Amino acid sequence: MNLTDWLVILAIALAAILFFCSRGRRKGSLTDRTRHAHGTRLLLQAAFALWAALVMLDRSFVTPLGVAFGHAVSAHTMLATALALAAMGGIWSFRASRLLKPRRIFGAC
Repeated sequence: MNLTDWLVILAIALAAILFFCSRGRRKGSLTDRTRHAHGTRLLLQAAFALWAALVMLDRSFVTPLGVAFGHAVSAHTMLATALALAAMGGIWSFRASRLLKPRRIFGAC
């Protein structure tokens, strides 16, 4: 895929995240609004990290001639970096989902 296509995919994903996270915003305490903003930011970071991992995999393995630094970096290094980015994206999305849920007022301790 062309790099322009990847940028359009990123823009659509980030716009969708911002749209759906802004719909759930309600008037609450400062703590709730801060948690929601922090969760939204983490979700945006996760989307960007997963997007970067996919672009790295596409540019290094699917179309290796499209990258100028393809010969300077080994395939194992590119795979390890993409795996690390995907892992960080998974961690950030998990933490964001925990922050975007409403807090329990009376929880079982």
